[in-house]
Amino acid sequence: MNYRKALLILLLFLFMYGAGAGAAKIVDVFSGFHSVQSTTDNWGLGFGEEGSVPTGNVSAEELKEYDAYYVGDTTKQVIYLTFDCGYENGNTEKILDALKKHNATGTFFVVGNFLETAPEIVKRMQAEGHLVGNHTYHHPDMSQISDLSSFQKEMDDVANLYQQITGEEMIKLYRPPQGKYNTDNLAMAKELGYHTFFWSLAYVDWYQDNQPTAEEAYSKLLPRIHPGAIVLLHSTSSTNGDILDELLTKWEEMGYTFGSLEEFLQESPGLSPQPALRNE
Repeated sequence: MNYRKALLILLLFLFMYGAGAGAAKIVDVFSGFHSVQSTTDNWGLGFGEEGSVPTGNVSAEELKEYDAYYVGDTTKQVIYLTFDCGYENGNTEKILDALKKHNATGTFFVVGNFLETAPEIVKRMQAEGHLVGNHTYHHPDMSQISDLSSFQKEMDDVANLYQQITGEEMIKLYRPPQGKYNTDNLAMAKELGYHTFFWSLAYVDWYQDNQPTAEEAYSKLLPRIHPGAIVLLHSTSSTNGDILDELLTKWEEMGYTFGSLEEFLQESPGLSPQPALRNE
């Protein structure tokens, strides 16, 4: 067998192998079978018709085994507003103003930098009845941390600083940085008493030098809203700060109300009230 013929056979084998792997993935998607992987994965969503509940790359039922969630009760016109806070750049207080105007409770997932640099805003969040959740201290890929002690330190450093700032225990709500997770990651969060929250609606709002227009934001956030939506917005987005008041008004006009993640846990089927969330 000459070199050229051997190379062609090798290329043909690689092509067939790749096609087979791709076909297997297609079959998996259309079969509706998803499972939490032991290897690192990124949280992802698949969208159907306008207003319908998206599918996650892991089902809500499987996530619940780890006290993890991405969507609420899909029979109720309730929205859960959540914000990831990596740092403060002048937009968070506009977001808080809009929430106050609409009597809406938000959950702010904060990292160490935000706590260090914006303690007065954190105090305002707490004073106005919002929930402040744990987004880890350094915002690493937590799924790459294999030992519980290191995982716990990322969480405890946030919780401890929050307590120093506000005088209150931090509620045990957790959002994985970058949406990266695996079974060990979710299991460790559960062992530490946390409920993990992904999301069922988000849009690309985090590029500071390429912020979406209001029209672009509405084109994603209005048609994709759905009953039980857990909405992820970034507090660094100037677009979010500018449009949130009007966005909440539009959602209200569509018949939606706003709930808190604490209410979510107390009211979800199969879950009892969660007083331990606040370490009381």
